[in-house]
Amino acid sequence: MSVLRVALSTRWLVGLVITVVFALITTMFGLWQWDRRGQAVAEMERVENNYDQAPVAIDELLTGGDSFDEDLKWRPVILEGEYRSEDQLLVRTRPRGGQVGFDVVVPFVTEGGQAYLVSRGWVPTGEEQDGPDLVPAAPSGAVSLEGRLLPGEATIDGRGAPEGQLATINLPQATSVTGVELYPHAYVAMASESPPVSPTPLLQDKPMLDEGPHLSYTFQWYLFGILGFIAWGYLLREELRRRKGITRPEAASKARSDQDFEDALMDRVDAMERR
Repeated sequence: MSVLRVALSTRWLVGLVITVVFALITTMFGLWQWDRRGQAVAEMERVENNYDQAPVAIDELLTGGDSFDEDLKWRPVILEGEYRSEDQLLVRTRPRGGQVGFDVVVPFVTEGGQAYLVSRGWVPTGEEQDGPDLVPAAPSGAVSLEGRLLPGEATIDGRGAPEGQLATINLPQATSVTGVELYPHAYVAMASESPPVSPTPLLQDKPMLDEGPHLSYTFQWYLFGILGFIAWGYLLREELRRRKGITRPEAASKARSDQDFEDALMDRVDAMERR
């Protein structure tokens, strides 16, 4: 029986097509995980390059444009001006250390008149309410603030927020809610402020430099695709052996064992009849 003839039969061609489709799907997932790894590595490089740089005036980095330059992410900046505490907002559903709480965001107007949204940190959800028990107030009057640049966040379909809160740090939405014309592409995660006040929200931690399991997942998806072809080839081989009447050693051994048992049983029956 020709291997090619069996492999080209309808049944085995359909199996091959299914195997190819499966391999394409696993390849797509592998490429997706590889892209995720690339994003994680790029983020780690930005943190390493930018996080501990000397702070500069925010106007030196944000000079306009239609979008945020990702290479500026985590760059330390200095702002001089005043908080607009009356327009303070809470950003809900923000995880930290296994808890869910809120980010406290406040518009900050610089001496030059430009307004930026500042995230002063995180506060936990209250014990008996869907809101924090305490929201530390921002300092009043002239403030010198140091923080790090982060891009504004997108909205999430179907997720809203009650009055005085935001679902994400979406800057156009924050502008609409507060009525303050905020810089539309980036906000500032506070690192320190002067004069200092106490208490303050928990400041944002430095991101962990961890690319995650994306590389191992990439190899796993590619391996799954290869295993599909191995399985197809193995089943085809077994089909050819079956058609040629070739029995696997363990199957033949079991068949001989069964036959030996039957022969011994028949011998006992014959001996009993002769008695």
